[in-house]
Amino acid sequence: MMTENPFLKESPLPYQLPPFDRIQDSDYRSAFEAGMGEQLREVAAIANNPKAADFENTLVALECSGQLLQRVSTVFFCLNQCNTNDELQKIEIEMMPKLAVHRDAILLDPTLYARIDSLYRRRESLKLDAESMQLIQRKHIQFVRAGASLPETAKERLRILNEQISSLITQFKQNVLKATKAGAVLVDSADALQGLSTSQIGTAAHAAAARDLRGKWLIALQNTTSQPLLAQLKNRELRERLFRSSIERGSSGDADNTPVIGQLVKLQAERAALLGYPNHASYQLADESAQTTQAVDKMLGDIAPVALARAKADEAEMQKLIDSEAAASGTKPFTLQPWDWPYYAERLRKARYDFDQTQVAPYFELNRVLLDGVFYAAHELYGLTFKERTDLPVYQADVRVFEVFDADATPLALFLGDYFARDNKAGGAWMASYVKQSHLFKLKPVVANHLNIPKPQAGQPALLTFDEVTFLFHEFGHAIHGMLSNVRYPLLSGTAVPPDFVEYPSQFNEMWAREPAVLRHFARHYRTGEPMPQALLDKVLAAQKFGQGYATTEYIAAAMLDQSWYQISMAQAPAANDVAAFEAAALHKGGLDYPAVPPRYRSTYFSHIFALGYSSGYYAYLWSEVLARDTGEWFHLHGGLTRANGDILRAKVLSRGRSADPDRLFQDFYGGEPDIRPLLEYRGLT
Repeated sequence: MMTENPFLKESPLPYQLPPFDRIQDSDYRSAFEAGMGEQLREVAAIANNPKAADFENTLVALECSGQLLQRVSTVFFCLNQCNTNDELQKIEIEMMPKLAVHRDAILLDPTLYARIDSLYRRRESLKLDAESMQLIQRKHIQFVRAGASLPETAKERLRILNEQISSLITQFKQNVLKATKAGAVLVDSADALQGLSTSQIGTAAHAAAARDLRGKWLIALQNTTSQPLLAQLKNRELRERLFRSSIERGSSGDADNTPVIGQLVKLQAERAALLGYPNHASYQLADESAQTTQAVDKMLGDIAPVALARAKADEAEMQKLIDSEAAASGTKPFTLQPWDWPYYAERLRKARYDFDQTQVAPYFELNRVLLDGVFYAAHELYGLTFKERTDLPVYQADVRVFEVFDADATPLALFLGDYFARDNKAGGAWMASYVKQSHLFKLKPVVANHLNIPKPQAGQPALLTFDEVTFLFHEFGHAIHGMLSNVRYPLLSGTAVPPDFVEYPSQFNEMWAREPAVLRHFARHYRTGEPMPQALLDKVLAAQKFGQGYATTEYIAAAMLDQSWYQISMAQAPAANDVAAFEAAALHKGGLDYPAVPPRYRSTYFSHIFALGYSSGYYAYLWSEVLARDTGEWFHLHGGLTRANGDILRAKVLSRGRSADPDRLFQDFYGGEPDIRPLLEYRGLT
């Protein structure tokens, strides 16, 4: 059976697209085991090579090792995130500790490290090109940060910690998926759904029918605390049910994440101490652009009061609206609650700008936004063209595949779009790489975007909110970063940069969703094809700074929560029953214990920091956005949406991966240090 395993050989498909039609769940275990065994043999040959260490027989050889394991790991973890099932989750539980042991067997190998360290110490004499020099530096950092220079007794404890942490991360992630599915709100009467569009009500009916709940309506939860439909639902009781279901995820029952959190932060604090750092945040940030917890705390602390003041001003206006409506109708007024905020914010937006989301949704049909918006901007900036491929296998019928061509018509990449929500799909939006660009292996990239847009009923259009339009552009910014990569070594390819830099290209790409020339190109009525009226277009653009007090406050609250969890020592890690109290104390300390605007994520479903590699790094979105808004200002000062500007950004940033330090890449492009002013102006916080 192993000889038939599709992972054993490189995929014969274009761009080495994984052969999704041939991959069975039963293929993964044997491929993982074979891949780990193969790489250990390869690494042993490198470590025990009788020849003196040189760049080719050590660094390049390491880059070439583990190809089978890379193939199976990439496909497994991508699909387990976007198209999971019970069997894949069992495999994940089984394999994650084994993979942690496997990584440690390589990164803690003293003989192998001695070869790498010897090369690093004499790197200046090797006469290497800049990218090869960067490879030596990054590989040495990777081994040192993994504990390669520690004494053997410390390594033994480190191996145990890594295995335990790996298992806890898997448990947290699976609990969130389970809790999010279970938290969907069931509605018995269509009357309770007043305020939603016919299409949205149909989507809720379709979601209920998919769970054999015909004649009812199901509102599935999105990954964030605040739920999109809160802005439209008139029924206050249903709004509260939906909000409470969201914030209670993962806090009790068989998907309770509180004991997982307490143990996870304790073990990560212990590991950081073992590696010589005061806490996990200090360990993480030392290898990112921010470098220190003080730098992150300062940035968050500088912006928090400005955002909070704007949020409180908006709250006061919404409370006036509630009171005036109560007086007019003779009903009892109530105090604005977090489940009311999105609804009355939308009312306030309509009053200020004379439009609401239901007016603009017909102009944001998914396919048109993708083809005439996202792809159009990429063509204008970088000369890219896209051809849909229906002859290649996919893992789910809704997934679309596009072949991407460069400005000179040469094939560049494959792009997969997986846009609709499913019960077996993680919440939120993200980019994934199935094949990383590398001149060493002569590989072109295969990248995917994943969103969670509610799937409409058959025959109905997928109409987006403007937030969802922005998500499309954001995730495609990550895809561009992967597709335009032009480096030799896989370790340095595409999005292999620190979290506080990886969000820079994606947040920069968001700006084109607001750019009038791009917006006019895709904002057309899904029935008539008529462009959005200029007056409405102007209102949409003017309204983009509305609500930024709320958006910025909820984000900074989550980022501060992240730092609080990871700036503690082992002894300060709370027990499971103290997790909620720890969270409350952290928000109070940061000056953001503001019930009307809860954090964007509560701890029990904060997957970014407990499962997805952003531990101590959630601040990265704001740090990167400073770079993104500086870049946006640079574009406008130099002529805006032009190929000339796009080619400069491509040459100096987007194609470079981590072939140079990220700070240097940005400064070479921008011509100076980052400036926070364009960010504050973009968000309307000046």
